[in-house]
Amino acid sequence: MTLHFSVLASGSSGNAFYIGTEKEKILVDAGLSGKEMTRLFEHIQINPSELSRILVTHEHSDHIKGLGIFARKYNLPIYANEKTWKAMEHSLGKLSVDQKFVFNMEETKTFCDIDVESFAVSHDAAEPMFYVFHHNGKKVALVTDLGYVSERIKKTVEGADALVFEANHDVGMLQMGRYPWSVKRRILGDMGHVSNEDCALALTDIINDQTKRIYLAHLSKDNNMKELANMSVTNGLKEYGFEVGGRITLHDTDPKVPTPLYNVV
Repeated sequence: MTLHFSVLASGSSGNAFYIGTEKEKILVDAGLSGKEMTRLFEHIQINPSELSRILVTHEHSDHIKGLGIFARKYNLPIYANEKTWKAMEHSLGKLSVDQKFVFNMEETKTFCDIDVESFAVSHDAAEPMFYVFHHNGKKVALVTDLGYVSERIKKTVEGADALVFEANHDVGMLQMGRYPWSVKRRILGDMGHVSNEDCALALTDIINDQTKRIYLAHLSKDNNMKELANMSVTNGLKEYGFEVGGRITLHDTDPKVPTPLYNVV
């Protein structure tokens, strides 16, 4: 059975990621309204009532805005680590006890035919973590919302068949932009977000012969553009001898339009 996924929405206004097989269907984060979340699933022709569960990365509103309402509507169990639960519980509304589950950091859980591995990232949230998904020898990694890419993260996600990876900002655009200095400092810091250039540099240590697709994610609407992110990462990879456009392809993500459902083969 094939592992398939879609980046449903990605950006500072809202984030959601779908990954599944015929037996198991997982949503990671629900950072848009319940109505918008339903629309995103219609777009990829997946019925949300078929979902198995929701995994949460961290409590920032662009990752949990629709979480409570969506989980209630489809009676879905939610998985997050204890610190994230504590930080977000007041934002979710009433949930039944049998919808609340703990998924610890640096843990691997098996959900039907998908093994899910959690790993820590450096970001200004309670205990942010992201996920690697394994199925039948295939590997998909989701890596956004981090100030820098540690060696441990590189080892965890290296060799993924497909990577959803943060390319949040162009440093020049951010420095020249309208944000107050305190916000710029946060974004550029170790607890902030990864730039286009740092994305490319990290990917040179992560990509191997298995890697076929890279999705550039969580682009800032004020401090980046799809074309600029694509060009910066392409040029950065080419400098290190990686051919982009052949075996390895780069793909855009969008805050409102899901990426086409992709089968990892």
